Amino acid sequence: MRRARYTRRVTPPSKQQIADAFTAAADLHDAPPLRFFTTFGERTVERAGLKSGEYVLDVCCGSGTTAIPAARTVAPSGRVIGLDLAAPLLELARAKAAAASVSNVEFRQADFDQVFFRPQSFNAVVCQFGIFFFPDMPATLAKMWRFLRPGGRLVTTTWGPGAFEPAQPIFFEALRRERPDLEQSLSARRQLSEPGSVAQLFATAGIEAHEYPEDHDHPLESAEDWWTICLGSSYRGRIDQLTEEQRSRVRDACLAMTARSIRMPVVYTIAQKG
Repeated sequence: MRRARYTRRVTPPSKQQIADAFTAAADLHDAPPLRFFTTFGERTVERAGLKSGEYVLDVCCGSGTTAIPAARTVAPSGRVIGLDLAAPLLELARAKAAAASVSNVEFRQADFDQVFFRPQSFNAVVCQFGIFFFPDMPATLAKMWRFLRPGGRLVTTTWGPGAFEPAQPIFFEALRRERPDLEQSLSARRQLSEPGSVAQLFATAGIEAHEYPEDHDHPLESAEDWWTICLGSSYRGRIDQLTEEQRSRVRDACLAMTARSIRMPVVYTIAQKG
């Protein structure tokens, strides 16, 4: 089978745009229709094979859906540091950790491209649904790799092919009618959904890795759940650029959807440092 080749063919959103989108989305990011982030965060922790006493770095930690279960796993002597650009998501993460009496996790507002840790500081580095936001993904992976101790694991979680169907095409078709400039026909996230593409991205960074795909269906109680997912995710950045009338028409198109589940295939890509 021909192996997918990683190529960067699009310019990603700026870091300020990403921070603004998730800052706005924080009001609904932990709403029940988005509980899949917690599910996949827990699965990411399982895939990382964490043990008590280990030190973990969570890049693009969001509201702590990976960092908090990781902290529970490495307790009592292990520690987790979560990094993210969006301050309101970090506030959610801190509140959830406090409510769950998880004290061995720290959340920092930071741009990973600018942070510094000593080489070989961590037993694991994880990045759930975040690697595709970086302008130079191979360089980002290489930096994560430097922070790993011998035997450490680097784990990314990305979306697989057909993620969010059949709802996503409805959203983007409606968006295209209103603001075609906001619809990215080929994004880094979609590019990395091709089988083998994330492992090839790792290879571009000089890291041997293996992909582990999983297929999931996410139930919806109503089409309103899909609109909540749009508002609580990175789609919010596009929605907030619409006029009130444009936003209403896009919402109406999404609420006309009849499907009561959406596809959520994910890919866990894992590399272990020798």
